[in-house]
Amino acid sequence: MQNDPLIIAGREFQSRLWVGTGKYKDFAETKKAIEASGADVVTVAVRRVNITDRSKENLLDYLDPKKYTILPNTAGCYNVEDALRYARLARAAGVSDLIKLEVLGDERTLFPDTAGLIEAARILVKEGFIVFPYTNDDPIVAQKLVDVGCPAVMPLAAPIGSGLGIRNPYNLKIIMEMIKVPIIVDAGVGTASDAAFAMELGANAVLMNTAIAGAKDPIAMAEAMKYGVYAGRLAYTAGRIPRKLYATASSPIEGML
Repeated sequence: MQNDPLIIAGREFQSRLWVGTGKYKDFAETKKAIEASGADVVTVAVRRVNITDRSKENLLDYLDPKKYTILPNTAGCYNVEDALRYARLARAAGVSDLIKLEVLGDERTLFPDTAGLIEAARILVKEGFIVFPYTNDDPIVAQKLVDVGCPAVMPLAAPIGSGLGIRNPYNLKIIMEMIKVPIIVDAGVGTASDAAFAMELGANAVLMNTAIAGAKDPIAMAEAMKYGVYAGRLAYTAGRIPRKLYATASSPIEGML
């Protein structure tokens, strides 16, 4: 799959597994898990992780900027103003003009506030940000995000950190067919088979954090996720056989005596 890069907004990414950096026991474990995952895009919560004060221990000290694309995110923001503030802070600190945009609407479910999300996306796009919006699995909302200038859309598979896997493959499939930008399935993946399923549906990439960081062995799970995404993408591009109600013999029976 080396000749199958993912291109978004003119930028090329080799890995279709993107990973987060929260919930690990320390930065050393974070680094090992990222390396095992093979990911080249790493998300960092601007609000929760020190990435701006270089005088203190800093996650970015463990990530080679020549090897990884750092994708700051606005995790933990529940209104447009906070999301804008942290996006601008990341860029001002020299981290990136890329931003994974989260505007959450509910503390219990962590479902997105889609109206606020669209508003924040519109503002940040006008300011020159490359916005990757975390949204629900609503095709109409996804299209509105594309209309305001987002070069990719990140619909959830299930609530953040739930590990439930893909709860509504039909909506995700509709999004993948309707929306003419890359689709990155984000949130809710629990294990490697979930990642493979997302890719088999036609996702362009999968982003995850808790499924790896919360595993009994995060390093092993990171490697498993790498293979899951790889297998799912390869199966999708290979083209599966159609589903049939009745059996079809593997060997032809016509012409046999």
